[in-house]
Amino acid sequence: MAIHRIYPQKDTTIWSKPSETGRYANAGKDEILELGGNPDPMNDSIGRTKRILIQFDTEEIQTTVDSKTQGLISCSLYLPLADANELPTDFKIEVYPLSESWENGVGKLNDIPANQTGATWSQRDALGTQWSDIGGTYSTDSSSSISYELNSDSLDLELDVSNLVSDIYSGSTNNGFLIKLEDAYEDYLSGSISLKYYGADTNTIFRPYLEFKQVNDYYNPGVTELSTDIAKVSISNQKEQYINEGTARFRISAKPSFPTRTFTTGSIYKTNYALPQDAQYSVVDNFSNQTIIKYSSFTNINADDKGSYIDLDMSLLSPERYYKLKIKTTLDNSTVLFEQDNLFKVVRNG
Repeated sequence: MAIHRIYPQKDTTIWSKPSETGRYANAGKDEILELGGNPDPMNDSIGRTKRILIQFDTEEIQTTVDSKTQGLISCSLYLPLADANELPTDFKIEVYPLSESWENGVGKLNDIPANQTGATWSQRDALGTQWSDIGGTYSTDSSSSISYELNSDSLDLELDVSNLVSDIYSGSTNNGFLIKLEDAYEDYLSGSISLKYYGADTNTIFRPYLEFKQVNDYYNPGVTELSTDIAKVSISNQKEQYINEGTARFRISAKPSFPTRTFTTGSIYKTNYALPQDAQYSVVDNFSNQTIIKYSSFTNINADDKGSYIDLDMSLLSPERYYKLKIKTTLDNSTVLFEQDNLFKVVRNG
């Protein structure tokens, strides 16, 4: 099993513009997380900044590494984009481990009066405990930070946080991460940079997550490998629906459309073949056509004495939705996609 995900324990946006009463506000229950740098609407000589705080449960991290990936290979923090405006051509996003604990709160950006039930630009809990450094106290040690370059063609955040998560797994204090624009674009006076990402409280399928990835390297086929792109590839044991827990094994039927005739006591049309070792799978949400799991070296398809198969962690998929599997491989020196009708539904357990 090559890909596993966990979802935020808490997340929020903090911003440096105070409310009309001079108090900073909490947004712990907003569906959207924001990064930004812009002039103050009331005084364009003053810059304002928005940052994101996000935290994942330590025990969930340790359980995933110990029980599912059997070691931390690669780990990425992923935030799907909701909206973006007035962006520079190229810029950087920075990620730092937070040095102090914080509370999520139950406020929203536009609450009147400003809600102070949790973390804000100045405080980190509902008791009014101040950050040691206003705007969130974080480690500036270069070995504990991530810098990620963005451009207008790719604005979803996919941040390699393997080293930061490895520290948490090994016992370092976990206060979560602070995500910010590079310094040049915080308190920005030449424009209004705005990046909005879906947060943990979204009602969509686009939640942020921490993804643990490991190369699938079990390839030991006991059947002949498929060598022609004139073939029929499908899922042979697919059910109509699966619960959103545990692992489901999808067996792949792969057969040439015109098999070579051989002397055999059985039908040559029933003989199964294995897909080549470079074969990969992806998973697509049927309604939105959004790719939920992308083709990559972490989605290589396994093979054993019965042929090829996919082991899919069903907790990766939101319940009460329909999905389809896609398969990509190289045959006859060409990249081939197999997208037969293999629709299935994921339902909530219980």
